[in-house]
Amino acid sequence: VSSPQLDRAERGFSFQQDGPLDMRMDARQALTAAELVNSASADELAKIFWDYGDESDSRRMARAIERDRQVRRFETTRQLAELMERISPRHGRKAHPATRVFQALRIAVNDEIGSLRRGLTGAVRLLKPGGRLAVITFHSLEDRVVKEFGREQARDYVVLGEVDVPELRQPRVPVVRLVTRKAIGAGDAEVAANPRARSAQLRVMEKI
Repeated sequence: VSSPQLDRAERGFSFQQDGPLDMRMDARQALTAAELVNSASADELAKIFWDYGDESDSRRMARAIERDRQVRRFETTRQLAELMERISPRHGRKAHPATRVFQALRIAVNDEIGSLRRGLTGAVRLLKPGGRLAVITFHSLEDRVVKEFGREQARDYVVLGEVDVPELRQPRVPVVRLVTRKAIGAGDAEVAANPRARSAQLRVMEKI
């Protein structure tokens, strides 16, 4: 997702401006955030908020959505943001209570984790030996996917079962070399110039 997308109210990614509860990267797809919020069960919503947003108050927020939508459908970003703020006041916190919920819904609506995995696999396949793949993520879940993908591709074996034990390992030539063993974060100067870079994590791998 890019800053121009986030900043356009009609795309429905942000609650900073009121707009339709959409969040689709591809306007041709059927599923919108409104459809998800209005049709998913409280348990399904809580799992989305927890898995994709690390939202500790996920169950209470999901139950509140389920209760409120019986009165009227959620159609706008402001509707949802105001409900989140009402049931989970800031109490001195910098981030708006709806921040993690909006992030989680965006990830779910666009299958961002699945797209990331497919993109990583395709990118490494297209690289020539010596070519490098640099990936910047903005969420801990995305970073974990990239880290685990890189480690798996850099191993000199494949696991032939569900458990990684020596008996189930088959030797192979590693596909990539990890250029960065740990993720690289943005520097103070970059964060000062672009606050959205504060959560950015860079990982680099090289095709062997």
